Amino acid sequence: MRKPSKQKIEALREHGCLNPRPEVVNDALFVTTDFFDPNDLLQLKYEMVRRVHVEGQPVSLAARSFGLSRPTVYQAVSAFEQGGLAALQPQKPGPRRAHKLSEEVVNFLEDTRADMPHLGAGDLVAAIKERFDLSVHPRSIERALLRRKKKRR
Repeated sequence: MRKPSKQKIEALREHGCLNPRPEVVNDALFVTTDFFDPNDLLQLKYEMVRRVHVEGQPVSLAARSFGLSRPTVYQAVSAFEQGGLAALQPQKPGPRRAHKLSEEVVNFLEDTRADMPHLGAGDLVAAIKERFDLSVHPRSIERALLRRKKKRR
């Protein structure tokens, strides 16, 4: 079996699709052919889901063969059923929205800026800390105010 190029490994890493443990994959297709790459997590998950969904392979066997946990198999099957192949693509880690900057906090920021337009984001950090006991980065404040401004247009 041919070893994947450094370019491919880097591309998989960049897209969050690099399997951190390719050496534990022991499925025959991924061990004996060049097309199936145990480093490619998306390809691995798709084939695993196909085996469970189409061929009726038991989840425990699929998990062992593909070097993943049973909960990962169940999650992948569910994600695929709900959103197709795109749902198997790894998601970016971290919050999906400005979770600290609630509607109430952004309203406070706008009111404070209206009363004292000379205040910068750094000053507003202190005001949020004092009023809400939250630690927020100045750039988060700038983005939240910009989003609010765009919504009003």
